[in-house]
Amino acid sequence: QGKLEDGELSTVCYRPEGLDQLLQQTKFTRRELQILYRGFKNECPSGVVDEETFKLIYSQFFPQGDSSTYAHFLFEAFDTHKNGMVSFEDFVTGLSIILRGSVTEKLNWAFNLYDLNKDGFITKEEMTDIMSSIYDMMGTCTYPCMQNDAPKEHVDNFFQKMDKNKDGVVTIEEFLESCQKDENIMQSMHLFDNVI
Repeated sequence: QGKLEDGELSTVCYRPEGLDQLLQQTKFTRRELQILYRGFKNECPSGVVDEETFKLIYSQFFPQGDSSTYAHFLFEAFDTHKNGMVSFEDFVTGLSIILRGSVTEKLNWAFNLYDLNKDGFITKEEMTDIMSSIYDMMGTCTYPCMQNDAPKEHVDNFFQKMDKNKDGVVTIEEFLESCQKDENIMQSMHLFDNVI
């Protein structure tokens, strides 16, 4: 019984906000928003995506590896209301930052993605979890030369550069400063351009 009511509720709540509002909030054109919405509705007729559906859609893009962990982290970053659902608004707002945002906006978004428990800090464990999930997803055919310890080495390297005051966590300030100063970090960040 409860389930059904929830379902009815969600169709009522998730009429997309006016296109005009999304035009202001994102860097997409009206035409692009219409195309994105059509694609979104096609995959998710209810107007919202739950995590399982998100993982399923995502796995189609990375058949060569296991994308479920990364898709989980990504879903959490898109699910800004923390209600276990990603609406069209959540989706295009995130996408707009990833694809068209300024460097700072993109880095803020990446920080939020890495900050798995959303406490405002990135720990080495969190960064390792994300890196490992990216390696899993890309599969061995993409990075045949990557050994199992590669994500860990990658993270140790990153972390040393980022954790300026050596307190074992990276703050948003440290993250922004390191990434903007260091070409190599920015380059590895572009890893994500093709991940999304």
